[in-house]
Amino acid sequence: MVTNGHEDGHNHGDNAEYYSLRAQAMQALLIEKGVCTLADILTMADKIDSRSPEDGAKILAHAWVDPEYKKRLLADAEPAFLELGYDLPETSPKITVIENTDDVHSMAVCTLCSCFPRAIIGRPPAWYKGLAYRSRVVVDPRGVLEEFGTELDESVQVRVIDSSADYRYLILPKRPAGTEGMIEEELAKLITQESMIGVGLALSPESVKTI
Repeated sequence: MVTNGHEDGHNHGDNAEYYSLRAQAMQALLIEKGVCTLADILTMADKIDSRSPEDGAKILAHAWVDPEYKKRLLADAEPAFLELGYDLPETSPKITVIENTDDVHSMAVCTLCSCFPRAIIGRPPAWYKGLAYRSRVVVDPRGVLEEFGTELDESVQVRVIDSSADYRYLILPKRPAGTEGMIEEELAKLITQESMIGVGLALSPESVKTI
């Protein structure tokens, strides 16, 4: 099923020129109203561009080892991000963290464009923005999972979560078996970009070289 669709009604697809002009207009208005300066905007843009999947993996690995932190992260992600030094722009869309469990597996998509939690895990992969993924994941989520090499038991409910201009989603993958003795830095290496989108699972400890 698809939840939390594009409530803002943005239906311009991949019209890059439209979004570029819109961004320029918003930037000019913010500066004109004294909300921020051009330097403020460029500084925040550089900060977001510096983020990568490794940042998200560190946050989620910490949730694996700290149950109380995981509760806070799932309840209200942004203050939990800040606890680990990851601050979001005031204008950033709300980011929600959704946990995958033995019973429910969630995967994120933006069916109309490429909304993505860039402020935490950087730029989306090319396939995430492509029409093939955006259209097929809704009608055949298990088929898409199989194409990524992810096979789930039929008893597991698969949910497709649709991002929007206002809401973005980060998936907390299931912690793999056999990782009880691993430290946080080692666990972070098991969390891939695909697993944070939900098309993949966290890696097994045998598949990576631990530190």
